[in-house]
Amino acid sequence: MSGKLYGIGLGPGDPELMTLKAARLIAGADVIAYPSLEGGGSFARSIAAQQISENSEEISITIPMTVKRGPAQAAYDEGAALIATRLDAGKTVVVLCEGDPFFYGSFMYLFSRLSERFETEVVPGVTSVSACAAALQQPLTARNEILTIIPGPMNEPEMEARIEGAEAVAIVKVGRHLPKIRRVLGRLGLEASAGYVERASLPNQRALPLAEAPETAPYFSMILITRGQDPWL
Repeated sequence: MSGKLYGIGLGPGDPELMTLKAARLIAGADVIAYPSLEGGGSFARSIAAQQISENSEEISITIPMTVKRGPAQAAYDEGAALIATRLDAGKTVVVLCEGDPFFYGSFMYLFSRLSERFETEVVPGVTSVSACAAALQQPLTARNEILTIIPGPMNEPEMEARIEGAEAVAIVKVGRHLPKIRRVLGRLGLEASAGYVERASLPNQRALPLAEAPETAPYFSMILITRGQDPWL
């Protein structure tokens, strides 16, 4: 019989934010797979490191850092092929994913390649949006408010249009797009009601008003905006 595939959400970075189910499955897996950066380590593996058994085989899927889709898709093709051989051998394979597997998570690309052939279970994780709201001590939404999530790479005119008509906003993947986002929020008069978080839940976390944020931001950074209230009063 084929083995079972698990996509495990690890949460935003603090190992203590992993679910009990995630920790149990990682510790008991035959094979642990995870994405890693080209020439660098794996953030996902670093979160789960204490749970990984020395008896587990590890598969590192190296993802090229490029905006072109082709190289990354080829990496997921290769990673899926390696995982498939282990599943065909009847092994349990856990794929580690920072955050939540289906919230901008890398696991979705392996899921699309493997789930029709093998029994698959997805274990949700604490999202970065929840972690950033907790860091800012700022409610995301209340009562009938609608939360809009916007990726930082979105083009400037579309971003402005979507934020202008939104109630509560989370802008993810800020990174190098911070100057553009600041321009948009400045034109909409929303900078004073925006909070900035980088590396949520990690020891070097920073959470502060956007007006006091640095000029440059890491990839793991987010901006939260709540209309109608100033969270800093």
